[in-house]
Amino acid sequence: MHILIALTYYRPHYSGLTIYAEREARALVARGHQVTILTSRFDKNLKEHEFRDGVEVIRPKVWFHISKGVIMPGMPAWAWKLARQADVVHLHVPQLDAAPISILCKMLHKPVVLTYHCDLRLPKGVVHSLANHVSNLANAITASLADIVVTNTRDYAESSAFLSRYLHKLMPLFPPVEIENVSTADLEAFRRKFNLQPGQRIIGIAARLATEKGVEYLAQALPAVLQRYPDARVLFVGPYQHVVGEEQYARRILSIIEPLGEHWSFLGVVTPVEMSAFFHESEVFVLPSLNSTESYGMVQVEAMSSGTPVIASDLPGMRVPILRTGCGLLVPPANHEELAAALIAILEDPQRYRGQPEMLVRLSTPDTVAQEYEKIFDLVQDRTRLKHTLMTLADSPRDLTR
Repeated sequence: MHILIALTYYRPHYSGLTIYAEREARALVARGHQVTILTSRFDKNLKEHEFRDGVEVIRPKVWFHISKGVIMPGMPAWAWKLARQADVVHLHVPQLDAAPISILCKMLHKPVVLTYHCDLRLPKGVVHSLANHVSNLANAITASLADIVVTNTRDYAESSAFLSRYLHKLMPLFPPVEIENVSTADLEAFRRKFNLQPGQRIIGIAARLATEKGVEYLAQALPAVLQRYPDARVLFVGPYQHVVGEEQYARRILSIIEPLGEHWSFLGVVTPVEMSAFFHESEVFVLPSLNSTESYGMVQVEAMSSGTPVIASDLPGMRVPILRTGCGLLVPPANHEELAAALIAILEDPQRYRGQPEMLVRLSTPDTVAQEYEKIFDLVQDRTRLKHTLMTLADSPRDLTR
């Protein structure tokens, strides 16, 4: 099967959406499919055409940015060319180009699968407001034309003002989670590289330094934790400098974090092996996101698969992994006092909160997710062929003498 996957950002960009798409694409290639990624050349130093892990990647030129979106006049031409060659088109949103691509696909009678990752909520401001409206319009057009809408959980879909309108074509599917095996030597190398000391109580967080991630509430919770555990230390993995659209937030949050001194460390983007070591070394992992821009949080399942309890905001979608596994605690969003209490409770007795994540982890492997997408792609192809056949029969001349 030839699958065209379109999304705004792909690797080496770092976000949950790009990691999801990368894992999906690699797993589908490993299962024998041909996969083409149509995305943006958000960095002018990136190649227009390359292969990454057997996946073909094509990046039209970006003319300019609107908030976190990109404007690519060459995208429709590329989409028309590549969609004609594909058996099925898979669109990941939020994505401004999803609407015109879905329209082109319908003109070509190509089946469209839409994976809706989250509602978009940009900061206040004229440009951000315009981007929000355009994105919402693009999402509505795309969802209306899509044959199937995939999202992480039904819990999130039913709470979303947008997704709840498309429950009749919804297929929930856990996102792909992948964690590297690590050796004792890998763990020791991680400790040396990031100067982890004996007796430190490690609190992990992995995210972009972005407004919706709620990082400030972890920073505000830490002083109370330090009163109980003076050697506690937060390890922050992920981009924290020059995050697109988050420069003002970064300045504000750093003024809160800097007084914490050696109790907070930014590790930046780490290797897959280091990421796994990070989860193993963390005694508790925190996902303090604030709103519906976080619909699940793959990183919390990665932490659970490493035996690490999780504290997550009690929000639709995000709460599902902890409710399914019992591996951690849920706290109200934007509440540093409740977060501090949960951190202290888990650090007091981590074993009590390890739960039973094994079934969720098995359902979330990239190969399992790829198999589920295969079923969806086969279904939409069958529907499209049947619809095309019925249209052909309806348009064919009839013998009126019978």
